[in-house]
Amino acid sequence: MTGRLSEDEAYLPECEAVVIASGPDGVLLDRTVFYPMGGGQPGDTGALRFDGKCCEIRDTRQGQSGGIVHLPAAGAELPGPGQRVRAEIDWERRYLLMRMHTGLHLLGIALPYGVTGGNISANRSRLDFDMAETADKAEVNARLRRLVAEDHPVRSFWITEEELESRPELIRTLSVRPPRGVGRIRLLEIAGLDLQPCGGTHVRRTGEVGALVVAKIEKKGRRNRRVYVRFDRPAER
Repeated sequence: MTGRLSEDEAYLPECEAVVIASGPDGVLLDRTVFYPMGGGQPGDTGALRFDGKCCEIRDTRQGQSGGIVHLPAAGAELPGPGQRVRAEIDWERRYLLMRMHTGLHLLGIALPYGVTGGNISANRSRLDFDMAETADKAEVNARLRRLVAEDHPVRSFWITEEELESRPELIRTLSVRPPRGVGRIRLLEIAGLDLQPCGGTHVRRTGEVGALVVAKIEKKGRRNRRVYVRFDRPAER
């Protein structure tokens, strides 16, 4: 098992850790600030620093038995088992992903339909909605601006799998179900507006999302509208 520091504190840019296993297929740590790819969000990139050396990490994936695998760049010098390292994420990229992921939740508030798919990247992302009519782009952008300006608090917390089973209305994603078997489910709450299972990283308030705008809306089927969003300008922190 790898301690997942990003689950409870997404703003941590680095941590001290000990290498559990190491090889060309990846480095496993006892704990990490790196987020592994999942739920549509890409894995973190960054570096492991040790003894004056730097091992560049090009991606982070979910491994077996609860481990998180840090994938090294080709030719990178690896720390060995038992080595103490400082794990550092590419914070600028992570913060963009946090803003974007939270912004997609705002898009789901602006368009209250079931979500059938999606993809997250640092600058341009999309959600697919189970809707028959094409939304008006200007109206959706106005709703997004209002939700950002209202600066709602954002938080995550845990409930049991049994609690989620008793509240099926919390699940809005029609194509992906929350993981089972660990006994608990992480929820993302935008105060008074949104509450649903989500394991990704997010900002603390909607005001941090900044100027997220709808770039394009496509018809992908009789009941499928694909909505692309991008950042219009940097957020003010």
